[in-house]
Amino acid sequence: MRKIHISKAKSGDILAVDIFGVNGTILLSKGVALTNQYIHSLQRKGIQYIYINDKQTYDIAPRPLISPTVRQQAVKKVYDTMTALVEQKKLASRVSSLDLGMEYQKVFKEILDYLLSKENLLINLSDLVISNGYFFHHSVNVATIAGVIGIAKGYSPQQLLDLGVGALLFDIGMTQLPEGLWRKKGALTPEEKEILRRHTFFGFELLRRQRNISLFSAHCALQHHERYDGNGYPRQLAGEEIHEYSRIVAIADVFDALTSARYHRKQYSPHEAAEYLSAAGGILFDYELIKLFLSYIAIYPVATTVVLNTGYVGVVSKVFPDFPLRPIVRIIKNPYGEELKSPYEIDLRKEINVTIVKAV
Repeated sequence: MRKIHISKAKSGDILAVDIFGVNGTILLSKGVALTNQYIHSLQRKGIQYIYINDKQTYDIAPRPLISPTVRQQAVKKVYDTMTALVEQKKLASRVSSLDLGMEYQKVFKEILDYLLSKENLLINLSDLVISNGYFFHHSVNVATIAGVIGIAKGYSPQQLLDLGVGALLFDIGMTQLPEGLWRKKGALTPEEKEILRRHTFFGFELLRRQRNISLFSAHCALQHHERYDGNGYPRQLAGEEIHEYSRIVAIADVFDALTSARYHRKQYSPHEAAEYLSAAGGILFDYELIKLFLSYIAIYPVATTVVLNTGYVGVVSKVFPDFPLRPIVRIIKNPYGEELKSPYEIDLRKEINVTIVKAV
């Protein structure tokens, strides 16, 4: 399979990765032949990239960081919780009546078990999500990335559980804001931004009252917008005044936000997002955590279409944790844009004069 921009999709292309709806259900299944109607519908729903199968890349497939089943169950739990909290707010009920602790420990244990079973932990989130479902999938992605960082840090099982639960629920305070505000597609007014910032306090208050949720987890909701240089919110904390779990969640939050499709801006490639975070290390984010995080990112994930400095176009077929910028690439087009009848692979670890110019 290979990843292409939706504008390059053609009627008859075979979808290679499921596209998910708001609550984790499959909107369009892999194996479906795309039609012009499907393509236009996906564009309207905010999908910017898709994975397709073709003869040149039929045997290339990214390995998901967590299984589709685990992902769907986690997204559904987040969706059910968030929508229930929104409804309870409308009904002026006590939101603290929900018992989230044990439920979310179970959800994160499923994610954690899958992460711990993998030989190589490379962050490659290849799921495709319509923009309306971003909020719910984003929480699961943030928890998954945070789990990878926590494992790399050598956290104990209890530390991993506290981090994971906090990461799954870090944005829960958004449910206490006017619904139109957090679903707004355009730019926010200064007044709306001030209201939006309150979600950190709301989230902390919700979580600290919950049974089986630690105060450390609750601080992920309170502090995930604090920044290392003290210019974040809500309390302008700096450096190690910010709890380490919150510093981890902040990195995961920004990375997944940048690499996800959003209506108001372009979707960044993992390479572009990694460059942004690297430049922000020691300023917005903990530099040591950024260094650790970057060592676990698949800069050019499997199935990414890339342009080489030779002008040839290829698809990444294998990545190496120790050489993130030097994957194996299957060449599929010559510099004139013509498809090769016999694609071939080059190992950039050995072809030292050949480099990737950009992902497309």
